[in-house]
Amino acid sequence: MVTTRPESVLRGSPYRADCPTRHILDRIGDRWTVLIVGALWDGSARFSELRRRIEGVSQKMLTQTLRRLERDGLVRRTVYPEVPVRVEYTLTEAGRTLREPLRALEEWAIAHLGDVSAAQEAYDRAKRPDSTEQDK
Repeated sequence: MVTTRPESVLRGSPYRADCPTRHILDRIGDRWTVLIVGALWDGSARFSELRRRIEGVSQKMLTQTLRRLERDGLVRRTVYPEVPVRVEYTLTEAGRTLREPLRALEEWAIAHLGDVSAAQEAYDRAKRPDSTEQDK
């Protein structure tokens, strides 16, 4: 028995709960994915190079994200049979197509950092209980 997916799922509708595009959006919307794609923008890098380029990423998180990106066909892992073994990561063709959209998000974040920070501060001030109310 062959089962097929509904046509709407094949076309991709991330607003539907059963649509696989949600998994793709989760992956490419992840902070570490954005930073790894950016770090691999100009070519290959070894694991240790990626850790240096992406401050704050743990070894565990970098390993997990690279594995997921490799599974999704966005990153290629190449092992060179040398002593010691050398492993490099490179964006695949599909991964390279993400560079521009993710670069646009990065540029947006930089350009709007002041606006977002000001909005956060205003929100926090408005939601903070009055200090005189706390003292009672």
